[in-house]
Amino acid sequence: MNLLPRSCLYTRFSRLLPFQGVPAPVCCSAPSKKITGRKMSGCLSDQEAEKCCSEPDPATRGFIMQQTMYRIRDPKASLDFYTRVLGMRLLQKLDFPEMKFSLYFVGFEESVPKTNTPQERAEWAFGRKATIELTHNWEDHPEGGYHNGNTAPRGFGHIGIMVPDVAEACARFEKLGVKFVKKPHEGKMKNIAFIQDPDGYWIEILNNKSVIKDVFKE
Repeated sequence: MNLLPRSCLYTRFSRLLPFQGVPAPVCCSAPSKKITGRKMSGCLSDQEAEKCCSEPDPATRGFIMQQTMYRIRDPKASLDFYTRVLGMRLLQKLDFPEMKFSLYFVGFEESVPKTNTPQERAEWAFGRKATIELTHNWEDHPEGGYHNGNTAPRGFGHIGIMVPDVAEACARFEKLGVKFVKKPHEGKMKNIAFIQDPDGYWIEILNNKSVIKDVFKE
């Protein structure tokens, strides 16, 4: 089973951004680097990758990828971006006054059901797939407190949003004043784009059919 092209996808992607003054991602085919105490000397072969994996344990049946969490500075700006710009909905809001923070869960849902109690709303929301948990600590940190993972020391990279048409989506983003990291015509991969949310988190914009033209080209 050929899971990846011979040259690592991340190797290709590492060439996309330096011209914009943005540090390229750490490439998995770069010279050996110590990561969490282990050395990484290059991309795994398809066979090596397969050998590292196991068939899902039946005990994990029913597990889902439910949420990823971002720390945000301004909930008004973030909620506007994820709902108006990206088309998500606010699924639930939870406040924790004693610990001075609030959580805003957003995701792609056709509608939010009417519920009789906050507990029912939370039970429904926590059952949705692939939501984003926007965490707002009430202390004001306009310029500090955390970073988005794409500045040193780098860690978290980005989320990806699949759209019907990358060019049309990006044209709309431009009209809305969205900040771009990479536009579709820039770099060597012409079928993806990267935008930023109000806190600078990167969001890849892709289409499942057109992106393979970049991933599998020689």
